[in-house]
Amino acid sequence: MTRPPGGALYSPAFLALAVELSRYPYDENAPRQGEAVSRTCGSSIRISFHDEFRPLGLQVTACAVGQAAAAIFARHCGARDTADMAGITDAIERWLAGASSMPEWPELELLEPARAYPGRHGAILLPWRAAADALGKAGGTR
Repeated sequence: MTRPPGGALYSPAFLALAVELSRYPYDENAPRQGEAVSRTCGSSIRISFHDEFRPLGLQVTACAVGQAAAAIFARHCGARDTADMAGITDAIERWLAGASSMPEWPELELLEPARAYPGRHGAILLPWRAAADALGKAGGTR
């Protein structure tokens, strides 16, 4: 089997990201809640937060790619405000499709090997789509 550009898909660093998700327990009572499901693989994510993604909660049912993307999102979303989130999903989609350079998001390069697998792109986008879903609901949800 040939290696994808950018290295092995399931490197130790990539797989280690999934372990971090236990740091972000989902909060059923958070005022902001959203979800996303990948049409290509069936992976899903639920997100909860109060203000500006703090405290963040995640409930992830996804492959290692989706789990890694969720961990990268969780590590850095607290440094973003809602305005920063507006265009990031589209920017990541364009990057995954090879139509633009890597968007500004710390550690996104860790997902570079997954670009060679279009069936995994939906899993990569899950946390950003779930955040957009939560932000798009007026006044949050419960």
